[in-house]
Amino acid sequence: MLRGIPSEALLDSSISTGYGSIPGPRVVGVDFSAVHDIKGSSKSFQKHETRHVSEHKNVARCARFSPDGKFFATGSADTSIKLFEISKIKQMMLSDSRDATMRAVIRTFYDHLQPVNDLDFHPQNTILISGAKDHTIKFFDFSKTVAKRAFRVIQDTHNVRSVSFHPSGEFLLAGTDHPIAHLYDVNTFQCYLSANVQEIGANVAINQVRYSSTGGMYVTASKDGAIRLWDGVTSNCVRSILGAHGTAEATSANFTKDQRYVLSCGKDSIVKLWEVGSGRLVKQYLGAAHMMLRCQAVFNATEEFVLSIDEPSNEIVIWDALTTEKVARWPSNHIGSPRWLEHSPIEAVFVTCGTDRSVRFWKETN
Repeated sequence: MLRGIPSEALLDSSISTGYGSIPGPRVVGVDFSAVHDIKGSSKSFQKHETRHVSEHKNVARCARFSPDGKFFATGSADTSIKLFEISKIKQMMLSDSRDATMRAVIRTFYDHLQPVNDLDFHPQNTILISGAKDHTIKFFDFSKTVAKRAFRVIQDTHNVRSVSFHPSGEFLLAGTDHPIAHLYDVNTFQCYLSANVQEIGANVAINQVRYSSTGGMYVTASKDGAIRLWDGVTSNCVRSILGAHGTAEATSANFTKDQRYVLSCGKDSIVKLWEVGSGRLVKQYLGAAHMMLRCQAVFNATEEFVLSIDEPSNEIVIWDALTTEKVARWPSNHIGSPRWLEHSPIEAVFVTCGTDRSVRFWKETN
């Protein structure tokens, strides 16, 4: 139970009370430290089918899966947030399912005044948070069928570009237009800033902030092209990879499950894998141009593949994570390039959303 969040806000009314209590199947990450130079050893990426599952009234800007993989949410420039239940989407996609009354969207929240930039799910409770251009982080209880508004609000001083819950659920990070991530205690809403940031210049907005799986570290991807690694306890910057994407913006950064590597994406059209311990560049994934949108590169659930977007061709590009070989290029089926791609943490499904306002769900074909 979160102190400071009223207990009635956490009582379930229609969502399974098992949310967050049963961890998904533990997936062992890929060992990138092993030597892999065998040609022709790339795995093939299973074909997926895709379905248009919803549409916002303006650009769909971001998406996030719940840790248990049962839900995902999307945020839009129209200021709305939509919550989807994956089991319902799968039912819709069954060839014999023609139930026109079934809707993939189970909740829609309206409480921001400006576009939504990022989302995250609480690791144990039915709480979804959103960060937006209106300088707020809002807390929504998605167990309630009628709640459209946030039940708690953090007022930040800057445009909130990225949000990430600590695995304990007791803290959250906000990446903003400020060069240092804002650490909030969820119980008191007190904000903490790292003092160890001498080398960071002014006007260096954070495009993305993400905790590692244990919360021992967090990573920021910044507009100055740098990837920075931070101690999750002291909030000290322990390593700066300056110019990680040259002079181009670093748009995303995510830890591998074992926390030994970080996958980053930048507007230099290169996806890169970094060793956390040394800051060394381990692998590069080439052949997907992304210079305009705040594009992500993500692992699939098993970390055997890397996915990103090629903006000019409007395609989803997939690489073998170990060999760095391109193994698939698929039409995104969006009108114009998707601006966000997010993969489930537990199974072979992912979501794309973009400037055409649409949300598409992708599922491995059987």
